[in-house]
Amino acid sequence: MAESDNPVTREALHTRVIDMTGYKRSDGLYEIVGHITDTKPVDFKAPNGPREVLANTPLHEMRITLVYDQSMVVQEVLCETLAAPYNPCFEAPATLQVLKGLSIASGWAGEVRKRLGGGKSCSHLVHMLGSMAATAYQSLTVERAARATALDADGKPLKIESCYAYGTGREVVMKMWPKYYTGPKVIETTDVN
Repeated sequence: MAESDNPVTREALHTRVIDMTGYKRSDGLYEIVGHITDTKPVDFKAPNGPREVLANTPLHEMRITLVYDQSMVVQEVLCETLAAPYNPCFEAPATLQVLKGLSIASGWAGEVRKRLGGGKSCSHLVHMLGSMAATAYQSLTVERAARATALDADGKPLKIESCYAYGTGREVVMKMWPKYYTGPKVIETTDVN
């Protein structure tokens, strides 16, 4: 049976939109602004929730601003809940203040979960904070490109094994740091005419 003989239809049930933007500020600091919105295409009331949410209006809407320095240390956290199904949800933004002084680096997501996971904060905010670290890092890539490569105590670049492309068996490592390349040996040939 051909695919067109039995078309599959689908019905939208829920839409989540997360957007993040990085900024350089005039005071030398940086910001990541993250925004999350959940909507449904039908009217909805959360179990025991105090309000009915009309179709295509935010069931959840939260915004986080992380202010950080060039060393990726959080200086300030601004957060607001604009829409939520339960009244206590509007108290959750204050819980993010425990992130001040935390370094946006390896282990960020685990530390965020440790400080804010479970019933300590809003799961939507915790989820968004994980992605904000990657956005913060990407926001500084142009400025970091001009700096010397960060090395560990043994002189190995910290970028190695930090993601798939920087894996020791990949072309990027082979070209940038051949000493640490562990992939297949490349045999160079010379054209003899």
